[in-house]
Amino acid sequence: MQHLTIASASFDAQLERRVERETKTGKPFYEIFLVDGTGEMKLKVWDNRPQFGALQEIADGSLLRFSGEWTQNQYGLDSGKWDMRRLNETEGAEFLAGDPETKARQDGDWADIERMLGEIADPRLHEVCAEFVRQYGDRFRRSAAARKNHHARRGGLVEHVAQMMRAAEAMCSVYTALNRDLLVTGVLFHDCGKMWENNYPEVGFTQPFSLPGEMLGHIPLGIEAVNKLWRDMMEKPCAEGWKELEPATADIHLHVLHLIASHHGTHEWGSPTLPRTPEAMALHYIDNMDAKYEMMRMGYESSPEIAPGIQDRQFPLPASLVKPLAHFSSEKS
Repeated sequence: MQHLTIASASFDAQLERRVERETKTGKPFYEIFLVDGTGEMKLKVWDNRPQFGALQEIADGSLLRFSGEWTQNQYGLDSGKWDMRRLNETEGAEFLAGDPETKARQDGDWADIERMLGEIADPRLHEVCAEFVRQYGDRFRRSAAARKNHHARRGGLVEHVAQMMRAAEAMCSVYTALNRDLLVTGVLFHDCGKMWENNYPEVGFTQPFSLPGEMLGHIPLGIEAVNKLWRDMMEKPCAEGWKELEPATADIHLHVLHLIASHHGTHEWGSPTLPRTPEAMALHYIDNMDAKYEMMRMGYESSPEIAPGIQDRQFPLPASLVKPLAHFSSEKS
């Protein structure tokens, strides 16, 4: 789904939901939310357009093709001339298969995750991560990292976790006292509760809401999931050989749970406890950095220019975006 400025184009999307609103003069209009494998966009449908009435006959979740002349401004995507139709069966199947470029990138990210997990030396952490992948791999791969703001797309959690693991490995090469096995494990598990809070069905790009996600949130859900995996792991025959290992298995379990509980960094941001170990502090900043970097990337792609080299603020970033400085090149053009 591309963000366009004065361009004629067609694109396919799934109708996630619609919200009926009113203008200042009391006229009704729809704000529709459209999704695909790359993210979400909004489109306003005014009451004087034929699409306004047509939407009343179209169910949420429908697959649609939009064609028209589009403009992108500070209020979002708009058009004075556009139409829409349902996708036929063949078109719908192609759409649900996802964007090939996004799929290839996420496949590469998943391969990196599996590689880095495979390099965990501690047998307890290696086994609990392997069991997590065996039980939840498919669900994890179709989850988002958020409902909005960053990596809010099918497979976004894999992209977020893979980049965080790569950052964690780099950080461990600088701060060599960090426990690499523990930090990589914490990266895998820190947002695993989003498999229930920000998950997708097996087919489609609409992100439903769930009672566990709304009533508990991803941090308690993640702690519960990892606790269950750990208890089950400790009943396996392999656990018999871990009794003499150092650090103690119970201590490792507690440190893993602490990483999940503290990764938001503050009570105000939803963590029940604050980072109290080097790995917990590192995890918090790696998570925050990757989320903010993704928000900036999205802003550079979609936010309108408000002055030469300056783009409008991308919420929740604190200020307008300035065009990045180009890399130095010694080659003359």
